[in-house]
Amino acid sequence: MQEETANGIPPSHGSEAGQALWQACTEQLAQDLPAQQFSTWIKPLAAQVASDFSKVTLYVPNRFTLDWIRAQYAGRIAALLEALYGQPIPLELALAQRTTTTRTYVQPMAQAAANNPEPVAAPAADDGARDPLRNRLNPALTFDTLVEGTANRMARAAAMHVAGTPGHLYNPLFIYGGVGLGKTHLVHAVGNKLLQDRPDAKVLYIHAEQFVSDVVKAYQRKTFDEFKQRYHSLDLLLIDDVQFFANKDRTQEEFFNAFEALLAKKSHIVMTSDTYPKGLTDIHERLVSRFDSGLTVAIEPPELEMRVAILINKARAESAEMPEEVAFFVAKNVRSNVRELEGALRKILAYSRFNQKEISIQLAREALRDLLSIQNRQISVENIQKTVADYYKIKVADMYSKKRPASIARPRQIAMYLAKELTQKSLPEIGELFGGRDHTTVLHAVRKIAGERQQLTELNQQLHVLEQTLKG
Repeated sequence: MQEETANGIPPSHGSEAGQALWQACTEQLAQDLPAQQFSTWIKPLAAQVASDFSKVTLYVPNRFTLDWIRAQYAGRIAALLEALYGQPIPLELALAQRTTTTRTYVQPMAQAAANNPEPVAAPAADDGARDPLRNRLNPALTFDTLVEGTANRMARAAAMHVAGTPGHLYNPLFIYGGVGLGKTHLVHAVGNKLLQDRPDAKVLYIHAEQFVSDVVKAYQRKTFDEFKQRYHSLDLLLIDDVQFFANKDRTQEEFFNAFEALLAKKSHIVMTSDTYPKGLTDIHERLVSRFDSGLTVAIEPPELEMRVAILINKARAESAEMPEEVAFFVAKNVRSNVRELEGALRKILAYSRFNQKEISIQLAREALRDLLSIQNRQISVENIQKTVADYYKIKVADMYSKKRPASIARPRQIAMYLAKELTQKSLPEIGELFGGRDHTTVLHAVRKIAGERQQLTELNQQLHVLEQTLKG
């Protein structure tokens, strides 16, 4: 990767196809990165794509940002551009013309690192002029744009109840699940619905990393009165990824205080995490007990029909039509979460536009060849059987045997369920690989585990661990 210096950003940003390529790249980064990181480092970038796609130049405001982008994000951006375009594109960084409004944060960050043991996220560029009660909601993330299915039905119903009658039941509402399952969409939907009904309500959506940063800045600047005024006066606080509070004692103390103040005035708190409250590590017990004092609901990986609906709806939002058979092909191969589905869709749409071909199963297969190759190499029924056997401390041979004690039958059912969810095998094929069992036995196991997953927090957590292990 090279660097060049420019007096300013060129007036032309390349062809329409080049702009589409960069837009697809930034949309994927917006899905992959925490919102604060994306807003601070990626969103301000201006890109110029050569008309023949021989080079992509990113313009940055100052040397510090250039060095940071090069060290932290350039490799990722280059890999994304290659995946979207289908072949490598040289990436260059260039300094844009500096203006009087350009601000850097080298010194404040250095001071924070010296004075505070907790990690400090770089402040957003508009930090100084920020309205202290700006709600940070994405107006596009509503209940109407959220595809409902078995995987999120209970969480959606609870969220709608909170939006309609905040401060009463389900306070706090704690939503947990793996990456990219729609937790953030749901909390934004709560905020948007409340503001639709009560435009004067004080609502704030924030990522846990930003709360940490705000605590650090309040200590540095001795502005805790302002900090408390901002957080303790809210009608609705929506906070993402509270697992980031781990090992940050001062942040946990301040969040506990804000939590108590908001509940005392019958304000509502909605939180998300990658695990259920008692599964959080390095969080004070009194805070965990508060998290667990309202309603805790899980969002699961979406089922096949829900994945198909998501793909078709997202494609229409991008002014494209995805044939149902293509949506089923993609949905069967991308199973883990909504974020990966959206990423696969972007690759297909970009591949279709760049190659001027209609969307088909063959085109989808070409666009997703790397993803399909990795998935097919990593997950097999045999791998599932071994992973589940190791996890539950039984022999792999027990997966095929006729033994029926609960200590063996239960892990065997879980392995059958995972085989149906994570591979392309049919029920008869799975039954054959489990000692020649009938397909109805496999179907019973799949339905039994799927049903219990909705009811049993411990089982859901075990399945989550197994799925993450199998996906590498």
